[in-house]
Amino acid sequence: QVQLVESGGGLVQPGGSLRLSCVASGSIFAVMGWYRQGPGNQRELVAAITHYGTTKYADSVPGRFTVSRDNTKNAVYLQMTSLKPEDTAVYYCGASHSHWAAVSDWGQGTQVTVSS
Repeated sequence: QVQLVESGGGLVQPGGSLRLSCVASGSIFAVMGWYRQGPGNQRELVAAITHYGTTKYADSVPGRFTVSRDNTKNAVYLQMTSLKPEDTAVYYCGASHSHWAAVSDWGQGTQVTVSS
């Protein structure tokens, strides 16, 4: 049984930082990444990384967010800096055996709120 377990969300002030973690069990994935869904919005890619370290970022986050992966732990991380109120969303860990746009398994989601 595949499980993706996220941690690290919370409330942070604008300009602050957070680090999200996701550990997968039950399968090895070619691509792991982070997606977010804000109020009234569709779920969208934030950042993804392949097993070999190739990364893909949404246009709104390069330079502020960094995705990384530890294949020995079957884990993916998202370091978020210079957070803005518009980054507020539920962040989901997603995993795919093929492509970042073809997610087969999702975590339960973790809330990130950026507010003063």
